[in-house]
Amino acid sequence: MSWLSRRRARPQLAASQLATAWQCVSLLMDYPGDTQRAQLPAIVAAAGTLPEAVRDPLLRLAGWLEASEPSVAEERYVATFDHTRRCALHLTYYAYGDTRKRGVALVRVKQAYRAAGVELDTSELPDHLCVVCEFGATASADAAWSIFTEYRPGLEILRLALADAGSPWLDGVLALLATLPPLDGDGTAAVAKLLAEGPPGEEVGMDAYALDPLLNPHPDADAAAFEGAHA
Repeated sequence: MSWLSRRRARPQLAASQLATAWQCVSLLMDYPGDTQRAQLPAIVAAAGTLPEAVRDPLLRLAGWLEASEPSVAEERYVATFDHTRRCALHLTYYAYGDTRKRGVALVRVKQAYRAAGVELDTSELPDHLCVVCEFGATASADAAWSIFTEYRPGLEILRLALADAGSPWLDGVLALLATLPPLDGDGTAAVAKLLAEGPPGEEVGMDAYALDPLLNPHPDADAAAFEGAHA
């Protein structure tokens, strides 16, 4: 299946189920603070309505979060996602690393949000897995689908990294992947290349995203988002 064919492939879940699945993933893959803990009963109830391949990993992750001491879950989350790039939750990172090409990719993602009438605040970059899931669940499933399928190889790298780490958040990624098309030959080749070489390592920053007014009509706000996300 070609890249274009993947983009044209349609979800196997009904629209309401896809929205529920992505909303659950967004909430469970977020930082495990008090807000998330209060939402767990509703997440469990919603996940229970989904097909087995999506439901079971969501329930496992929710169960682990509910059973864990809050401080333990919080520390493990930070160690997994904030202290290493190996388990980055930013989808474009795997394809472009911290290069100018990634800056352009981030602009394209943000333009998809704006085309759907969504203006992000400055607290997170637009390619964050939880943000894309929330966007797909509440604003535009088609646009989110295009983003997820374009960066599907990166999700596979994230899955492998979380599996290698024995992370409970692997289940959140498994639930998300259960809503998407499987890897095809091109995707498998992209994953093999990423495993062998890693993301591009050209350390030139992402000025194209944060600062260039020709690419980004909101440079001040988006520069603040970039700095806050990487502080």
